[in-house]
Amino acid sequence: MDPMAGTAGTPGTPRVLRAMNDRAALDLLLEHGPLSRTRIGKLTGLSKPTASQLLARLEAAGLVRLTGTSEGRPGPNAQLYAVEPTAAHAAGLDVTPHRIRAAVADITGRTVGEYALPTPGRRPARSVVQQVTDALDGAVKSAGLARSDVHRLVIGTPGAFDPTTGRLRYASHLPGWHSPALLDELAAALPMPVEYENDVNLVALAEQRLGAARGHADFVLLWNEEGLGAALVLGGRLHRGWTGGAGEVGFLPVPGAPLVRQVTKANSGGYQELAGSQAVPALARELGITDVPAGPHAEAAAALVARAADHASGPYQELLRTYATRLATGLASLVSVLDPELVVLSGSALTAGGEVLRGLVQAELEELAAARPRLVVGDVREHPVLRGALESALATTRDEVFDTSR
Repeated sequence: MDPMAGTAGTPGTPRVLRAMNDRAALDLLLEHGPLSRTRIGKLTGLSKPTASQLLARLEAAGLVRLTGTSEGRPGPNAQLYAVEPTAAHAAGLDVTPHRIRAAVADITGRTVGEYALPTPGRRPARSVVQQVTDALDGAVKSAGLARSDVHRLVIGTPGAFDPTTGRLRYASHLPGWHSPALLDELAAALPMPVEYENDVNLVALAEQRLGAARGHADFVLLWNEEGLGAALVLGGRLHRGWTGGAGEVGFLPVPGAPLVRQVTKANSGGYQELAGSQAVPALARELGITDVPAGPHAEAAAALVARAADHASGPYQELLRTYATRLATGLASLVSVLDPELVVLSGSALTAGGEVLRGLVQAELEELAAARPRLVVGDVREHPVLRGALESALATTRDEVFDTSR
């Protein structure tokens, strides 16, 4: 017998076991939606009386609520329980040089408010702190909430904040975000805990929890939109590196592109020059394609890749094949070192090519690398950085709010 049995907060005590059962039931309600007491008992292995006590406890704590009754089955209709959506709210921000997109989600993960704040120009008219608070307040107002109702905020940016200096690295194109005092200023301005994460890492988190990488512990996500980057998930966890720069593959020297020196000043590298979104319109012109779309590189690249995926011959076919070879050239280095189980292609300049582009990259990669990962196209298409930020904020929020052991 454990001599510590019966001590409050010790593993195996009634309080801890109740909390574990509470969390298991809440996770089941999040996954399956409204459930009856009997169904919760079967899924958790709890007896009917224990399941009833559990639900009464969670209802009293404001974590679950009755949502109606089951219908269409023999016998009396059973009461259905669901997670109380308003138990807590979390927020996410997706920051780019051109805009900040913000969203608020309730504890179930449903987005209840969104807002987009344009941030044009190299010299922001408003300070970064003002931009962040304005974007957040816009989403909070859209949700019908107050700023103080947000339990946690996760901000996704290009590059990464160096944990030793607090400075944003690998993103010189993001104006106003490089002051060493920025994180302290944001902490002072916001009433909730704030976390920061690389934008591509957040896309990988969204794919891991909701999309193509579910159930995979080792995968690489290749992102190509405004910049070319990667996220590395090893053993189920994001690998960020010593300074947060793991996955900044746009700076990778690759065959077929001139060496780029002073890459942080240039904010580019060989792989970015070879296969980044800005390379696609240039390649199209080289191949004699005259109707190259105007506008931002990412939008033009996505439009060209989508057209090319629909053409079986001619310059568009050559565009897609050349682009696939360029993408595989950089991927070969990644998979040769990491040997991942899966590679997820994400970002508009990749997903626009669909299965046609994926198949071409897969074939090229099998000739360039000894490893044989499976390539898939990402499933999370609508604001994936923002979705990842919300998922990250919600995970920590649920751990705190759903803890009934205190």
